[in-house]
Amino acid sequence: MTTGKHLWLVPLLLALLIGGTGWWTDRQLRQTIEQELRADLQTTLEANVTALEIWMANQKRLAAALTEEPRFKSLALELLEQPAATPTNRTVPNEVSRQLFASEHMPERLRTLGYGLAQLVNTNFTIVADTGRTRGRDRQGAPVFEELQPKYAELFASGEPILITPFRIRPPENSRRALNLAGERRLRPGFDSDHPPGPSRWSTNGEPARRRSLSVMQVAAPVKDNVGETRGALALIINPNAEFTRILSVARSGNSGETFAFDEEGLLIFESRFDAELKGLKLLPNEPEAVSALTLTLRDPGGDLTRGFVPATNSPQPLMLMVENARAGGTGVETETFRDYRGVPVVGAWRWLPKYGFGVGTKIDAYEAFQTLRMVRRIFLLLFLLLVLASLVILLFSYKQVIWRRRLSEAELKARQLGQYKLLEKIGEGGMGVVYKAHHSLLRRETALKLLLPERADPAAVARFEQEVQLTCRLTHPNTIQVYDYGHTPDGIFYYAMEYLDGLNLQQLVRRYGPQPEARVAYILRQICDSLAEAHGVGLIHRDIKPANVFLCDRGGLPDSVKVLDFGLVKRVDAAPDTAAGAEFASREGLVGTPNFIAPEMINPPHLADARSDLYSLGVLGYWLLTGLEIFEGDSLAELCRKHLTENPVPPGLRVGIAFNLGFETLLLRCLEKDPAARPQSAVELARQLSACLILDPWTSERRSNWWIEHRKSSASQAKSVAALPSSLEKTVKIEFADRTP
Repeated sequence: MTTGKHLWLVPLLLALLIGGTGWWTDRQLRQTIEQELRADLQTTLEANVTALEIWMANQKRLAAALTEEPRFKSLALELLEQPAATPTNRTVPNEVSRQLFASEHMPERLRTLGYGLAQLVNTNFTIVADTGRTRGRDRQGAPVFEELQPKYAELFASGEPILITPFRIRPPENSRRALNLAGERRLRPGFDSDHPPGPSRWSTNGEPARRRSLSVMQVAAPVKDNVGETRGALALIINPNAEFTRILSVARSGNSGETFAFDEEGLLIFESRFDAELKGLKLLPNEPEAVSALTLTLRDPGGDLTRGFVPATNSPQPLMLMVENARAGGTGVETETFRDYRGVPVVGAWRWLPKYGFGVGTKIDAYEAFQTLRMVRRIFLLLFLLLVLASLVILLFSYKQVIWRRRLSEAELKARQLGQYKLLEKIGEGGMGVVYKAHHSLLRRETALKLLLPERADPAAVARFEQEVQLTCRLTHPNTIQVYDYGHTPDGIFYYAMEYLDGLNLQQLVRRYGPQPEARVAYILRQICDSLAEAHGVGLIHRDIKPANVFLCDRGGLPDSVKVLDFGLVKRVDAAPDTAAGAEFASREGLVGTPNFIAPEMINPPHLADARSDLYSLGVLGYWLLTGLEIFEGDSLAELCRKHLTENPVPPGLRVGIAFNLGFETLLLRCLEKDPAARPQSAVELARQLSACLILDPWTSERRSNWWIEHRKSSASQAKSVAALPSSLEKTVKIEFADRTP
């Protein structure tokens, strides 16, 4: 039986075990994935940085090699040594310039190497020749762009090749040439928009395929004379997007990975692989010539733009985490997600290259990076939910099984006799057992049979059940429930028989009819005192006086006869605290008695409880009968106990706004004193004082009889109404012998 009842715990425990294992596995797997991801990002970054460095070093070597070719060097030095050309004196420089860049192999070689333009620059930052001269347009005699002059100064001072990262050319203002070129949306023959003309950007006639604004990068090598002194520089213009897009694609993490480069301002210096998507996200103009290089600043928009997030237009957006960290000169890897310039959660690695003045970053969408972890989580979650579902199914099945087993037990009990007792119907059920109306076969009288069913019959319950019947049997007062018989069947059903009562308990009385007249309350309390006087006289205290444990009936022609029930928590006054009857039950429940009716000394310290503790509970019962209200109200057991220990009750009359008999109200409040010595000292004394109160306003036999006549009429009318309802709604009167809240 026990195994079946707790069968549902097995899948639940398995679910908890899998949940714990899943949590531990999730942590371990995430750490492993993060380690692998960190290594992959670092490897990707290193591969791309290494490829960039190799490419940039090769560019410098190529430029240096070109300057050392004898014919080029001779012509270049001759041109650099010419005096500054004027509009009237350009014949010689023009001729030398044509010989310099129009040799048999130079133009073809430049195109093969991917250079769109070559210039010869003097140490005074003046362009003395360029390949534009061969197409009828050149900048001979024009200065080097102002922003590039510091780099050329570095070259002339060190005599070493330099590489200038991508930049946009700004034509000089107030220049007819600039106006003309700007109007044509080009700055140099042979350049295609942001892309200087490499082989893939030139048309068959040598003109650019499209003309847009210009972004370029340069590699420059010194032109030295025979004694090694720098006389000028050869500058080669490179298509950064065509070259760098290819180089930064050497290594990539996953399908969503990207490697990019950026300057100190966070400006993307090469095209993003997501340019088409960026136009759709309004990060770039939706124009064919719009590109991200030197246009897009790598900022965190604050949300995922690909999912419809609209950033605030009036708040500044910070740079991406990896860009901000790289600008500070850092090198690192971040596997905690952050947003990229599209707002997509990503992880990435970065490095700042101080030698070249830009940073390189590589990233991958977090969704792809943690896909394995997400799949494992889904599997564990599915297993966990399946086991929880299995637990619920088994729990429901077990509950149904218990219900059907209980119904079967009840049906079996109804179909059989326990000794001489024939079970008729169940009339009550409490924490300890079930109460049936039964018929004694020989005595031909109805009895109430209390059963302790096998599933509830643990040793502590059996001991308490036996204690209840043994102690109750010792009491014979008419106001105490009478026990007729006790025993157990061969299959383990403990039972005892007691008198069958027809009426209602005090809890049902107040709930149905409301607060009672003080004369009736005094009459009821006096009978309870008579019952307790016998128990106290033999050294027993009840410890659970409450409305549900006092029954009111019309018995033997005596209306309003009281019966005190449920001696399951009885304690011998001379018993040691740890050997008292019911001690095991009390220790398991933590508190003996019902919180709303418990005496202060039963809370702290409980071993000081004596007969006067029952009188305190009796005072609370009288207060409740008079007002229909609990003596104290609280949201928790601890709060109720505190009030019983420290607060004085509001007098009943003030509580409900009724002027009660002063003597009776004072007597009730004496019963509610915190100090037992201030209460009536015995049930006999309290009964005598209650009788004195009844002299002033007696609860006469006529008043009692009239009340019961009206009660029977009301009950008969209610019974007819219930009989008219569907059988599933039928109810029986419950005698709550064991209904307590310890």
